[in-house]
Amino acid sequence: MDAHLADAHRPRSQETEPAPSPRAGSEGAARSESIVPLVVALDGTLVSTNMLAESCLVFAKAKPLQLFRLPFWLARGRAWFKRRLAMEAMPDLATLPYNSELLAFLKAQKQAGRQLVLATGADAAVARGVAQVLGLFDTVLASDGATNLTGQRIRDRLVLEFGEKGFDYAGSAERDGDIWQAARKAILVGPTAALRKIATRTYDVDRVFEAPSPGAMAHLHALRPHHWFKSGLVFLPLLVTHQLYDASKFLHAVLAFGAVSLCASSVYLLNDLLDLPDDRRHPHKKNRMLASGQLPVGRALVMTPLLLLGAALASVAQPPQFLAVIALYFVLMLAYCLRLRDFGGWDVLTLAVGYSLRVVAGGVAESIEASIWLLTSCFFLFLGLALLKRYAEMVTIRSLRGLEGRVRAYAVADSGLVALYGGFSTSIALLPLAIHLAIERPLHARYELAWICLALLMFWLARMWLLAGRGYIRIDPVAFALTDRVSRTVGILMALTMLIAT
Repeated sequence: MDAHLADAHRPRSQETEPAPSPRAGSEGAARSESIVPLVVALDGTLVSTNMLAESCLVFAKAKPLQLFRLPFWLARGRAWFKRRLAMEAMPDLATLPYNSELLAFLKAQKQAGRQLVLATGADAAVARGVAQVLGLFDTVLASDGATNLTGQRIRDRLVLEFGEKGFDYAGSAERDGDIWQAARKAILVGPTAALRKIATRTYDVDRVFEAPSPGAMAHLHALRPHHWFKSGLVFLPLLVTHQLYDASKFLHAVLAFGAVSLCASSVYLLNDLLDLPDDRRHPHKKNRMLASGQLPVGRALVMTPLLLLGAALASVAQPPQFLAVIALYFVLMLAYCLRLRDFGGWDVLTLAVGYSLRVVAGGVAESIEASIWLLTSCFFLFLGLALLKRYAEMVTIRSLRGLEGRVRAYAVADSGLVALYGGFSTSIALLPLAIHLAIERPLHARYELAWICLALLMFWLARMWLLAGRGYIRIDPVAFALTDRVSRTVGILMALTMLIAT
């Protein structure tokens, strides 16, 4: 179909022979079109991402303690900056979010004998790597460590190589305007409405490849709002001290919920940015907003500090210690994203501490000192859930790659040991709760209801481990629980029981 559409848009033959047959005219147009090289941009066109940003993220994950070197490299010029990044941290070029519709068109043009040129401001090592992965391009024009081939420079280079109006150009942004002005025909890839309007009025537009623009829901989805449910841990100190109906404390808890949710979303974005190559190879995570290219990397880099700013503003009305707890949580999770998640054991311990800090943040905001029995139960419960998540991932990878597969620092063969530790941890988590209920029985007017809540929690944990072993849990366990009918029912019953007991 793409080849047929390409023929339909090709210019008619200029030969003056009388009454050529339709087939002869089509073949003549194809020969005429193949003489004109087709030049294709990389960033935002061939791939729905920015290669410089991708390189920076790969470098940040591989060598976080060397990030201070980046400003010194940049001081020597953007071309040198790109070259050093390419030498130090090459993105996984095979898994980039390529524009499939444009690729199909390029393959048809290649088969028709047309010369394809990749022209980009990315470093030559990156550009040649992309050309090698795709096997389509005859020529690669890119930055070389001395010259940053962007804007006017790339226009002049194309004119020098092919002459004015001697090439067609496929681009995606307004900055490509000078190049389209010098090109014979313009090909628009994922243009905005404003760019489309300008281009159709100013240039000879040959064709347009549509690309969905990320809307509000795409941005919201990247924040993982379904994980904000975990921020409800800030209400736990109110529940266990029977102060849920204290209006002042409840208001502080609501503000704490907002601050923790925004901070957590910034961590999720950072995690997805640093995990791009791994997520793109994962059977399920490849569909995430950033990994699939539905949300631009640059957009996420802007959203992250804005989320942190929102968390800081939501903390203004809280005690000073609250902001310190939030900052500690962010630093800990940043360390997890950069390094700690690659060390078996330390990764799940970090997650357990991180979730426990949410409980601490709630207690600080509500001016309630979290008791040692509560924090102990929370820590072992979250440790068990973190191990459950790893175990569920191992079961999924085992079904796809066998015992040779890996989940971060864990081999799939470790799944039995992980399940053992996880089940033991979740069992221990219930013990401090039971002891506390037994010791403090005279203080609880509805003592039996608390035991019902504990029994429901025990049932839910046992069921989750069972489902994980059967391979039914392929996402975060808490996210799975929100979509699971039985888990939702248990959650509602627990919530009602706690409210009545309070």
